[in-house]
Amino acid sequence: MKLTLKIWRQKNAKETGKIVDYPIDGIEPDMSFLEMLDVLNEGLINKGEDPVAFDHDCREGICGMCSLFINGEAHGPDRAVTTCQLHMRMFKDGDTIFIEPFRAKAFPVIKDLVVDRSSFDRIQHAGGFISVNTSGNTIDANTIPIPKHDADRAFDAATCIGCGACVASCKNSSAMLFVSAKVSQFALLPQGKVEAADRVLNMVRQMDEEGFGNCTNTGACEVECPKGISLENIARMNREYLVASMK
Repeated sequence: MKLTLKIWRQKNAKETGKIVDYPIDGIEPDMSFLEMLDVLNEGLINKGEDPVAFDHDCREGICGMCSLFINGEAHGPDRAVTTCQLHMRMFKDGDTIFIEPFRAKAFPVIKDLVVDRSSFDRIQHAGGFISVNTSGNTIDANTIPIPKHDADRAFDAATCIGCGACVASCKNSSAMLFVSAKVSQFALLPQGKVEAADRVLNMVRQMDEEGFGNCTNTGACEVECPKGISLENIARMNREYLVASMK
């Protein structure tokens, strides 16, 4: 395939960025999107030009680092996949593809397509810890009876990989889907109820301090989430927050 890539180039956080056109040829439909960028960068390096900086690690849809805004969609036109799982067969010969970083005040651009998502780390740190009995009478977690429905919902929430697609897809750059997933995975389990009130209050406060917007109730975050995190988690977080605020 022959393609025209329109890629956001930005030298660093202080410089002004711009879209730069890159024609590319010889792209196979079975290549992943990141493999296509590797081909582009190899050509740029061979010509003595600065390669396009983009974030990635596992390339298996687990780490959430490959956060790209492709043709106006977080992780591109496919559903329930991360950018590293997106294949070039989703595009056609002759297509023009816009590739940008995730846009949010709380996700400042570091270089080109790489953004600083350490705000997510600080939100999780604000959540604190889970109490563990180290007195010698520690109870095996597997011996604690948990309703299967609660266990399944907690596991579904825990599949969040923190990629930030929810933030990039929201017109308010809200992080409520991410935060609610992290709150829910513990709020549904008995091990997480000891610090439940402090956890939700601290995480929501940190989310606001980081500069994320409020929920728009449009559901774009759930649609674009590569792991299908449900909006039900936001409702659960709101309930947890209300109860904690009244204590």
